[in-house]
Amino acid sequence: MPPDRASAPSNSPPSARVADQLHSAAIHLLRSLRRVDDETGLSAPRLSALSVVVFAGPLTLGDLASAEGVRPPTMTRLVTGLESDGLVARRSDPADARITRVTATARGRAVLARGRARRAQLLEAQLARLPGRALQTLDEAATLMEAIAQALRSASAAPSA
Repeated sequence: MPPDRASAPSNSPPSARVADQLHSAAIHLLRSLRRVDDETGLSAPRLSALSVVVFAGPLTLGDLASAEGVRPPTMTRLVTGLESDGLVARRSDPADARITRVTATARGRAVLARGRARRAQLLEAQLARLPGRALQTLDEAATLMEAIAQALRSASAAPSA
């Protein structure tokens, strides 16, 4: 299936057209790379939750549910499955034993690292086909995209007035 063309009207400001095109390209790229995720044996929701725990954990179930945009009962089911697979563990918070935090196990971190490596290998194989200038352009774009992602994370974390 060919990638969608940007849907922003041609008279839109350049930033709107680029935003629309970048959004579409990012979705298509991630969908294409996700095909190797089946090798982890985890569903997409479990893999996503594991990723959040690895990179942002330890987290409470509520914080994890919020980060993933699901209701706490859904997250409880996901974590229970990850826990039975030995990928996460629930631990009491050292500062307050009433609070339970979800933390990644060594096995969980390894599963996520292998999955990330497979996606990176798939992407690298395609990038290796590009001429040097195109690769340099993508390198610069990746840096800008990460800065934009950081700004969006900071904006969403800032308290609203």
